[in-house]
This record gives sequence, structure tokens and C-alpha cells, in this order.
Amino acid sequence: MSQSDLARFRILCGQFRRLAIFMVISVGALLALVHLVFPAMMTVREGAPPAGWLGGVLFASPAVFYLFGVWSIGRAMGELARGRLIQPTLSGALRRVGLALGIGGVTSVFVVTNLTRLIEGGRGGFLHFDVAGMTLGMIGGALFLLGRVMDQAGRVQAELDEMI
Repeated sequence: MSQSDLARFRILCGQFRRLAIFMVISVGALLALVHLVFPAMMTVREGAPPAGWLGGVLFASPAVFYLFGVWSIGRAMGELARGRLIQPTLSGALRRVGLALGIGGVTSVFVVTNLTRLIEGGRGGFLHFDVAGMTLGMIGGALFLLGRVMDQAGRVQAELDEMI
């Protein structure tokens, strides 16, 4: 990779980092407004929380994990923009993003559904067939495993470098 290509890559990584920060802040703020601030304002004004408020918070809870995944990607892009080595940055980012997507997917498919059943008095099923959540959970698990494989490959490479 030439110096100009490397400089262009670092600029793009820095731009992507800013985009990730913007997305996490804007989407996180909107979710907080819709599911926390506005219901709190309604509670103060009317003296009781709006109907379905807790269910809405539960329904939006996987987004917290997904936003953490985006934040982790942005953090990794920022490290690459500052010149950190790709392999250790990428392996750590893959593990964090994989964990975030996996937990978000599991939360979407199992946790939200069953907690909603408890809140609403037993209505609904035990499993929400959310194909997007299931897919993100599987991709998250695969990314986590790939991150571990990359860590192991880095350790093996370092050991081989010591032998030479």
C-alpha cells in the first residue's frame, strides 16, 4: 500500500468514525426521547405513566446493544485513523461487535418476548420469530469467533517472528 493510499485510508477511517459517533448520538438521543423523556413528561403531567410505556422500552432495548456495536466500529476506525496496527485493532473490534450483535439478537428474540409476557400477564409466545434479530445474533456469534481466531493468529505470528 503506497503512502497516498494509506493516507486516504486513514482519512476515510476518520470520516467513518465521525459518522458512527453521529449515528450513535442521534439515534440514541431519539430513542431516549421517545422511550424515556416523553413518557416521564407525560407521567409528571398526568400523574401516571402512559399505557404501554414499559413495553416500548423493552421493545427498544436491543437497539442499545446494536448502537454499542456501531460505537465499537467507530472506535476501531478512529484507532486505525491514528495509525494503530490493523490486526490487533480488527480482532478486538470483531469481538466487541460480535458480542454486541449476538446479545442484541438474543435479547430481541428471547428476552423482550418473555419479559413482555410477564408484564402483560402471560399473553404471547415464548419466542419471537424475528428473522433480523436471529440473523444478527448468528452473525454476531460468527464475528466474535473470528475475532478470537484473529487473536490466536496474531499470537502465533508473534511467536514465529521471535523464532526468526
